[in-house]
This record gives sequence, structure tokens and C-alpha cells, in this order.
Amino acid sequence: MSARRPYNIDLGAHLAVCDSNYLRIVRLLPELQGEDLRTFHVVFLAANGSLPAATFEVIDRNRYTSVVALSQHAPGRGFTGGRLETRIKVRLYHDARCAEVIEFQGERRFKAVYAYPNDKMCHPDEKAQVNRFLTDLLNVCLTHGVVREEPVVALGS
Repeated sequence: MSARRPYNIDLGAHLAVCDSNYLRIVRLLPELQGEDLRTFHVVFLAANGSLPAATFEVIDRNRYTSVVALSQHAPGRGFTGGRLETRIKVRLYHDARCAEVIEFQGERRFKAVYAYPNDKMCHPDEKAQVNRFLTDLLNVCLTHGVVREEPVVALGS
């Protein structure tokens, strides 16, 4: 039996994912500096005929960074009987043009590498996986998303 090789983060690939996610978010929120909320309906229909929705909300805005909360509401029901929902917070670094997941489903502070197995049942590359999941979700919004509401304009401070 061969020993399992430890996982090592591929920093270049991770930064490429974060850089491309920044560009996707800027395309989805072209008025990022002045718009606080944008909701997309995803065009393909769910099994029950309703349209899934993705909402982007700017919850913190500074000169060099912003935090965007992304929630995706699926029309189905989860194990608890409630609606399925994905909740992600992303920090955008405007000077580096990079976006990184800082919270996923209420979990924060992802390690670059987790020992496996572990108490939280995290994959060795959990941080990379949540950022790749964000890529997939942003691509769905770019490909199939239709803006539902007029943008809400932030009041200047």
C-alpha cells in the first residue's frame, strides 16, 4: 500500500481562478462602485416551473476592497424542508483585480490546505473548491442570467 501524498496548493492556479472571478463579477456588476444590489433570474426552468434567482449585494465598499454577498435561491426543497440556498461572501481587491471567497454557507477563514481526514470533513483543497464553485455560479449568471430588478443606487457618503 502506497502512502498518500500530501496536497500542495497550486498558487498560480488559485490566483488565476481569483483573477478571472474578479472579471466575471465586474461584468455582472458593471456599476460596482455605485450599485448596491442586483438580482438575476436564471433562464432555464426548474422542475416545478419556477426560475432560480441569484442576488448580488455589496455589503462593504472601500477604496481598495469591496465585499459582495451572493445568494442563490433554488426553487426546490432541501433536507430540512426549506428552500435550497447558497450563501457566499466574496472580497474583491480592486488594486490587484482579484476576488476571493471569504465565507461559504456561514463558514469562514478557509485554510489553504486541510489535513485529511479532519473534524470538519473538509477536503484537503477546500479553499480552492469554494473558489471554483464561485466560478461555476458566476458563469451560470453570465450565460443564463436575466436582471430582474432595476439597480438600487447607493447614496454617497
